Amino acid sequence: MSAIERCRTAALGGHIDECEACGHRRISYNSCRNRHCPKCQATARRKWVEAQKQALLPIEYFHVVFTLPDTINALLRWNRRLLLNLLFKAVSETLLEFSERHLKGEPGITAVLHTWGQTMVEHPHLHCIVTGGALTKDGSRFTTCPTGYLFPVRALSQVFRGKYCDYLRRAYQSHQLHGAPALAMLSSTESFTAYLAQLRRKSFVVYAKRPFAGPAQVIEYIGRYTHRIAISNRRITAVDEHTVSFQWKAYRDAERVKVMTLHAHEFIRRFLQHVLPEEFVRIRHYGILANGRRKTKLAQCRALLKANLPKITNESHNADHVERSDEQLLCEKCHLGRMLRREELSPERYWLQSTPGIANLHYP
Repeated sequence: MSAIERCRTAALGGHIDECEACGHRRISYNSCRNRHCPKCQATARRKWVEAQKQALLPIEYFHVVFTLPDTINALLRWNRRLLLNLLFKAVSETLLEFSERHLKGEPGITAVLHTWGQTMVEHPHLHCIVTGGALTKDGSRFTTCPTGYLFPVRALSQVFRGKYCDYLRRAYQSHQLHGAPALAMLSSTESFTAYLAQLRRKSFVVYAKRPFAGPAQVIEYIGRYTHRIAISNRRITAVDEHTVSFQWKAYRDAERVKVMTLHAHEFIRRFLQHVLPEEFVRIRHYGILANGRRKTKLAQCRALLKANLPKITNESHNADHVERSDEQLLCEKCHLGRMLRREELSPERYWLQSTPGIANLHYP
């Protein structure tokens, strides 16, 4: 939270630019670069998307969402790292097993964690981008799935639920679950057994969206989910001393866009409950996309599919330079001169009040 509060403020320092034509001066503050900051992920997202273009294959791709029921939320608050790791484990094993069973091979899977819903309430789920085909173990064939169909969703849901509940049982037996005595289900073996039985009766929703139209759409869609936490700035419509208002999409009401107003404390609480544990990896790859053998496996797939490596244009690689040239180097006052860097500002907390004339500068 401290990083987000200080982002693009005097506390992190910055620099002063001056127009070579009219002398107009402008302050630019440094960003916090925290992965939870809604202002600092655009560049990271762009670079990540470009890197993933190297892994595209000329086949169908599918989007499958695996969701945990809300009865897990209380336990999740006390065991965030463990239970989210179990989510990745159960989902990846389910998809890999189904691929082996139906396609006789190993698919490519990219899983992205989301822990929130439209109103920022707890809603842990994984967005998985799955290749519509698999590479056999001996690397001799690449088997594609029927057009427009990957795996049976109900069967996926049942296997996913079984795996997750079994891993949860093992975690309890090995004393890895924390939260007692605050959590009633951990008060005794009988209580946890009853809780687990109730959980096994819950629906672990698995939702398969329509297959993507092509590889380009895959990358575009993945980019929307990789570097975003809880809420984006564009959804916030109003802020005052006590409340925050933001847009949200009501999926159960014909996807109408509505506005919700929360007390500032409640808004911050909802946002912060989605901050991930330190060094927790929220984007993971499995199968032929797994780190360490990704390059070799993709080369085998391309050879079998007779596909060339996707061409990456220099436009995207130079996106940061283009953005700086077009938007930041041109003077916004005279629109003629370039903004040249004149002074570096050290990250001192109170430099703004102590520097003469700074108050008259333009703050972007």
